[in-house]
Amino acid sequence: MADDKYLEILKQGQAAWRQWRQAEPDIVPDLSRADLSQWELSGAHLTRVKLSWANLSGAELPGVDLSRANLDGANLHGANLSVADLNDANLSGADLSKADLSGASFNRADFNRANLSRANLIGAILSEADLRRANLSYVDLSGADLFKADLFGANLRKARL
Repeated sequence: MADDKYLEILKQGQAAWRQWRQAEPDIVPDLSRADLSQWELSGAHLTRVKLSWANLSGAELPGVDLSRANLDGANLHGANLSVADLNDANLSGADLSKADLSGASFNRADFNRANLSRANLIGAILSEADLRRANLSYVDLSGADLFKADLFGANLRKARL
């Protein structure tokens, strides 16, 4: 469950959040199950944040740093994560349908069982990503880097490669 003190700091804006993260680099903020739908968080530093089962649908997250974040089961339907850093992030079981993931970096990210249907992955970096059993139907992967990505059992129906 999300810790209210972390939500309050995040509500104060990016400057307050960044200052707090610099002062407390060892804390792993828990924003699990938080309702952050439609929030404007572009460029935010959310490294290692716990966002399991959080609602980020329609959120504006371009350029956000979510590397090593835990987004297991999170709702990112229709979110804008263009040019975001999600290297080593856990997105297993997450809903990323209709999300803009263009140009984002997902090196070694875990998408096991994630729903990416109709997502925009143009130019995304998915090297060594775990996409096993992920739903990639109707996904645009034009120019995406899939080097050593694991696509075992993935649904690639009507995907654009």
